[in-house]
Amino acid sequence: MQKNYTRLAGKVSLLLCIIMLSVTVIKAQSVYLPQSYQFYQKFNADVYSKGSSMHTALRPFLIDSTLQGRYDQLMNVGVDSSRKNWFLRKLFNEHLIAVKARDFTFYGDILLENTFGHDFNDKTTTPVNFKPIGFGPNSRIGLNTRGFQFGGTVGTKFSFYTSAYENQAAFPNYFTDYVKQISFIPGQAYDRLPAKSYRDYSYATAILSYTPSKYLNFTLGQDKTFIGDGYRSILLSDNTAPAPLLRVTANVGNVQYMIMWTYMQDHNLPKFDTFGNNRRKWGLFHYLDWNVNKSLSLGFFNAYIAPEADAKGNRRGFDVNFINPILFSSSLGPSSQPGNALVGFTGKYKIFDKTAIYGQFLIDRFKGDNFFKSNNTDNTNGFQLGIRGADLAGVKDLNYLLEYNTVKPYTYSNTNALSAYTYYSQPLGDPFGANFRELTGIMNYSAGRFDFQGQLMYAKYGLDAAGDNNGKDVTKPYAPTLTTNTVGQGIGTNLYYAEGTVSFMVNPKYNMRLELNGIYRRESNTLATKNATIISFGLRSSFRNLYHDF
Repeated sequence: MQKNYTRLAGKVSLLLCIIMLSVTVIKAQSVYLPQSYQFYQKFNADVYSKGSSMHTALRPFLIDSTLQGRYDQLMNVGVDSSRKNWFLRKLFNEHLIAVKARDFTFYGDILLENTFGHDFNDKTTTPVNFKPIGFGPNSRIGLNTRGFQFGGTVGTKFSFYTSAYENQAAFPNYFTDYVKQISFIPGQAYDRLPAKSYRDYSYATAILSYTPSKYLNFTLGQDKTFIGDGYRSILLSDNTAPAPLLRVTANVGNVQYMIMWTYMQDHNLPKFDTFGNNRRKWGLFHYLDWNVNKSLSLGFFNAYIAPEADAKGNRRGFDVNFINPILFSSSLGPSSQPGNALVGFTGKYKIFDKTAIYGQFLIDRFKGDNFFKSNNTDNTNGFQLGIRGADLAGVKDLNYLLEYNTVKPYTYSNTNALSAYTYYSQPLGDPFGANFRELTGIMNYSAGRFDFQGQLMYAKYGLDAAGDNNGKDVTKPYAPTLTTNTVGQGIGTNLYYAEGTVSFMVNPKYNMRLELNGIYRRESNTLATKNATIISFGLRSSFRNLYHDF
């Protein structure tokens, strides 16, 4: 473990050195804000106000004048400026390291997470060799994390951010079963010790952002990207692990245009050469967001996934057509690199001040004469519809969201499994993949240092019997078992999920909080019923967005 941690720290340090050396070439500042629904919803009143013209569907955000005031408020929740003691200031008020100069800012923090809990429906024995700090021998569920974050600005045009974490965790059974299925910690990294009774893994992000003018931004590094206004996205979600990326974003008038290139892989497929351990593929993404006015926004999205090798394992070089910046051009695909093309649309309308309805529509396969027939395999698509806002019923800082998502069977999949719309065997869209319906409601309220959040979710999907492909698992090659195509086909399964969280903010600068969490999960079909009733408590920090509601 120490060797892996040293290697991880070395990579992050190298990137930081490159950033620092860039000072000599640097002469409107935009600061990077890591994507996290738990944190981002606290901006609802600002970004969904009738007076805001901010583009809200491309995340992570860059902190600018629109968000600066609210961001400063959130970074000072509970802060007592009268404290003189250095230790108390660092514990409750400040970053561990904070430097502010005329042309340079820098901050750094040690991030610790240590939680423990119990699944009252789990009758299995406790792994006695898993003992994170503060854990007793009878603890069944827990997380022990040591990490750090560094960030800052150089001049008025460069900002940087990096974080890294070493983790050991004992997850609930439903989560562990999924880890074993894909040999990966969802949204994070490899399970380095799969034979152990606990999971051992790392997590790292690193971003360098350059904004030469208010019209243009370049972002390079390894991170997640989210497109949409919802809790989920069926176009591009932060469900998967951080990916190497180059993202270019232009803002001209009321139009925002993003082009992004990513380099992805799938470790569960046979490798096609001796370079590395995994099968690799390129991702090209375009997204245009048009604020028709301050209430209405329309978005246009397309993506193209192309493997570095054909279905027979013959490696191909990089096609220069992947540099094409024109929207929807990638849907046709470079002729030398056949892959998987998707097209999507987004929309948002502010029906009231601080309240917006939003939606997405995804098209994977399209055949015009069958498009309006819901039970065919010629058309695979999905849609989202939701409403979100702030200050519900006039209660300040009461944020809410209600959202419905559905995706037809076999959407995102491809005849060549490597071309599937996945990264490390996880869907790049909704974590349920395809062949599902999902309804989610979330409410959040903050009062001083205290934060309260509740979530209810219901999902219906179809699982596969042995040897079948009913369309939920998007990692399987596109080969429909059935000639019809109805959502929920296969082993019809119902999932009920409820989660409540109460937290107390210790230090807002890096979101360190004491957190009490409760989860109820029930998954049932004709074969079995699996229940989980989980209570956990501990210290949490960082702005990571990690999903457990699937």
